[in-house]
Order: sequence, then structure tokens, then C-alpha cells
Amino acid sequence: MSVLKQNRWFALAVGVTVAFAAVSLATPKGAALAAISDLTYLFLMLTVGITMMRNAWTTRGSGRRFWILMGSGYLLWTWDVLAWSYYELVLRKAVPDPWFMDVVLFLHLIPMIGAIGLRPHRTENNGKFHTGTLDFLLVLAWCVFLYAFVVFPPQYVNLNASLYDNNFGALYLMQSAVLIIAMSIVAAGATDGWKRLYRNLMASSAVYAIASQAVNYAITRDAYYTGSLYDVPLIGAVSWMAASALSAPGWNLQSASQPRDRWGAASVKLSMLAILSLPLLGLWAFRWDSSPAATKNFRLCTVLAAMLILGVFMFMRQYLQDRTLIRLLEDSQRSFENEQRLQSHLVQREKLASLGHLVAGAAHEIDHPLTAILEFSEKLWSNERLTGEQDTLVRKIVHHSQRTRELISNLLSFAQQSPGEKKMLDLGALLLRSVHMMELQRHDQKIHIETLLEPGLPKVWGDGHQLFQTFVQIAENGFDALQESGGGLLRVSAQAQGEEVVVQFSDSGPGIKEPHRVFDPFYTTKPVGKGTGLGLSAVYGVVQDHHGQITCQNNPDGGALFTLRLPTVSEVGTQALAAAKS
Repeated sequence: MSVLKQNRWFALAVGVTVAFAAVSLATPKGAALAAISDLTYLFLMLTVGITMMRNAWTTRGSGRRFWILMGSGYLLWTWDVLAWSYYELVLRKAVPDPWFMDVVLFLHLIPMIGAIGLRPHRTENNGKFHTGTLDFLLVLAWCVFLYAFVVFPPQYVNLNASLYDNNFGALYLMQSAVLIIAMSIVAAGATDGWKRLYRNLMASSAVYAIASQAVNYAITRDAYYTGSLYDVPLIGAVSWMAASALSAPGWNLQSASQPRDRWGAASVKLSMLAILSLPLLGLWAFRWDSSPAATKNFRLCTVLAAMLILGVFMFMRQYLQDRTLIRLLEDSQRSFENEQRLQSHLVQREKLASLGHLVAGAAHEIDHPLTAILEFSEKLWSNERLTGEQDTLVRKIVHHSQRTRELISNLLSFAQQSPGEKKMLDLGALLLRSVHMMELQRHDQKIHIETLLEPGLPKVWGDGHQLFQTFVQIAENGFDALQESGGGLLRVSAQAQGEEVVVQFSDSGPGIKEPHRVFDPFYTTKPVGKGTGLGLSAVYGVVQDHHGQITCQNNPDGGALFTLRLPTVSEVGTQALAAAKS
């Protein structure tokens, strides 16, 4: 694309400005020149407002809000120009002084400053409300207060046209300066497209502010008339704004993260200055203001109202900042706990893997001589020539050898690394089957089982035998704890949470002294000879093999709580897993 085509709207803006300058030089002062000037000015201003609203229609997020606020500011400005043109072209009257539409002219800059405060060039943070936004609203409230404090008295309380013109001109220039400075601040850290837009709007606004001051100076010298050469820079500035709005869609207005928020720091300083200025202005109005009593009273009431409003803003800002800090602390705490949990899982997995290799080797080595001991003991036991004492000793050897064989079997089961056959499973059915088996084995009628299963639980991908043994093992631990405490309740529940099925085993027993150690190999609180300390370690390995999580903690009202989280799998995911396995 050629340079001229890329900048066609700016070339057209230059052409409009040059054409207007030629008409201003060639056309004498009068109604025709005023009509050309007012209609050109109105058309350009309306073009800017409509174009910005069209840009808002084609964008999303903070970019849309930016264009809506900017377009609203220019449409308010258009309203002022339309009223001016109505007086000059239709009513054929001079615009009154003070001009009631000056309030609209002052207000049109507020949404434009608000649009800059949105900083659409920054990546949005999930729609969260920032304290910087509240700082900006505080500054805007302060601008409205200044207008009431400075401009209203000579306009409505004690009419003084000359003082009104001076006060309004100075305040409007200050407000324009705030807009230009805000654009320069946000442009410093913006992406290329947004930076280009900010700088064009900033430069055109600066030209317009300077030209409007020149017009005011010419009016005081009675050297201005509508359509004169003083209007040429104004037409040029507005044409520049229109070209920027028309060209913006082709500037790749992309948002990006900005680590250093210069506008946020500036807005805090401006809000501090706004708050500190109120008592100073109130003191000046009370002690040194030489205006009539009505004006002084009006200004003092304005200061009191502004202190109340800005005080509410400061309270809200501090409240939101405290909430933000609390949320950050909570997020940090959760991140720290998640990191600790992840580290514990990794350590536990490595510990189990290393110990599994060691146990597997040791169990195999022990199994060979143990088999020989059992074989020879059984042969010796079958000998009828044994005395009663010898027979008792042989029985003990066989009994302890069989118990050692069971221990070795548990060790080999713990150390087994090969995964089982996996398929789609209904956890609800597995839980009911494991609970039913425990009820059949229950001998203590003081122990009660309560089952709470959410209907329609999603299925999981896993080994039914391993998960069944896992549920039985956890339930047996709960039974043992309840037997020690003389009975109680074992509650088994399952529910879907997001893309997981959460299974919980909760008992009303005495709880666990060291919940963080229950999955460690050989850790047990049972008497010697009753437990090996490998059951829950094997449970941990099964859950990890199923890409799930298991945790243990004590309930606040007593008893232990085991929580298992197993991921769900859709039918499509199941087919993919089965295909990958085959």
C-alpha cells in the first residue's frame, strides 16, 4: 500500500484546512462566511463523533469503552457547536455572554479524560475494578468542583461577564492541559498502534487549545469574526482529529501488559493534590476573597460539598485497596499451600518409587528361604514321632512362616509397578459394593455406615479392582478407629465437582495424630502384629496411578477425613485412551 493511500485521511484533512483558509481570505466578513465556517466546523465535529462511535461498534472490551467515551465527548462538543450555529445562522443573533452552553463545552472533556484513564492499550485484568479508576473519578469530581467554585459565581450568583470569560478561559485551558498531559503519559508505555493514536489526538488537542486561546485574545481586542483566519487552526485541528479517528482501525490497536503503570502513579498524585487543595481554597474564600457575601457563601458551601464527596471517594479507595491487599494475601497463601502440597506429592511419589524397588528385591530374596522353611516345617509337622512339645514348636514355626509369607505378599503388592486393566468405571457402584462388603464383615453393631452418593455421577477411567481395594482399605481404617473408640459413624460420600469426582470417607473416631504421615510406608498406629503400615501407601500409589489426588486431615468436630479426587473422562476421551493403549 502506498504512503499516500495509507495517509489519505490526513491528506484530506490538509486539503480541507487549505481550502478553508482560501475561502477565509477570498470571502468578505458576513453571513456567507459565517455559514461556511459554522457548517464546516459542525460537519467535522459530527464526523469525529460518529466515526468514534462506529469504531466502538467494531471493537470489544476496554477498547469499546474507550471509543464510547471519546465519541460521547465529541458529541457533547458537537451539541455546543450546533447551538452556536443556531444562534448565528438561524436566529441571526450574537451568542450571549455568559453562554449557557459553556457548561456543555466544559463537560465534553470529562469523558475524553475518562477514556484516556481506561488505558485500553493495557491487557485487561479479568474485569477487576482498579483503585486507579477511582483515583481518576476523584480527579474528575475535583474538576467539576473547580468549575462550580470558579465559574458559577460570576455567571449565576453575581453576574460579571468579563470575570466570567477570564475564569472560564483559564479553567478550560487547564482542563485541556490535563487531557494533553494524560495522553502523553499513557502514550509512553502504549503499543505502537495506540501510541500513534494517542500522539495524534494529543497534538491536535494541543493545536486546538492554543488556537482557542488566540481566538479569545482576538475577541478581547474586537478583532475576531466567524470565519476569519483565527478559525483556520481550529478547522485544521478538528480535521486532524477526524483523520485520526478514521485511520485508527488500520493502526493495529492491540493491547499488551505494561509492567510500569505511569498513569496509575500520576493519578494518585493528582488525587492527593485534589484533596489537599480543598482546605486551601476554603481558607482563601473565607479570609481573602473580596467578592460579595453571596459569592463567598456559595464558594464555602461548594468547598464543604466537595470535601464530603471527595472524602467518600477516598474512603472507597482505601476500602478497595484493603480488599485488594487481603485478596492478594489470600492468593499468596493458597499458592504457598498448593506449592507445599505439590512438593509433598512429589516427595511421596519419589519415596514410594525408590522404596518399591528396594522392597521388591528384598521380598524376592526373603521368599526363597521362607518357602524352604515352610516346606520343611510341614514335612516335620506330618511326622507322627514328634513329642507334644515338638509339635507345638513346629506349629508356631509354620504359623509365623505363614504370617511372614502374608507380609511378603503385601510387600510385593505394594512394590508392584505394572498398571492394571483400565476401563470406564461407575464409582457409585464401586463404593456401594465396598460398603456392602464392609457391612457383611461388621461385627460391632455400634458402628453405623451412612452413604451419600450424588445421582448420575460421571464415570472415570481406571482399574475397578484397584479402586475397589482402595475404598475397602480406607473404610477398614475407619472401622478400626471406630472400634477403638467404642463405635460411631462412618460417612461415605461422592459428588461431582467440575471435571472431578470427589469421594470422602469421614469417621467420628478419635482422629489421626499425624495426618501428614499416614501415607508414609510402614507408618502405622496399630498394635504390633496387626498392621504393616503399607495399606495407605499402596492406596496413595493407586490414586496417583489414576492421575488423582488423596488427602487426609482431621475433622474440626473430631474424626478423620480422607478425600479422593479422581478426574472424569468423556466418551470421546475414553475412546482416545483405549486407542492409545491398543
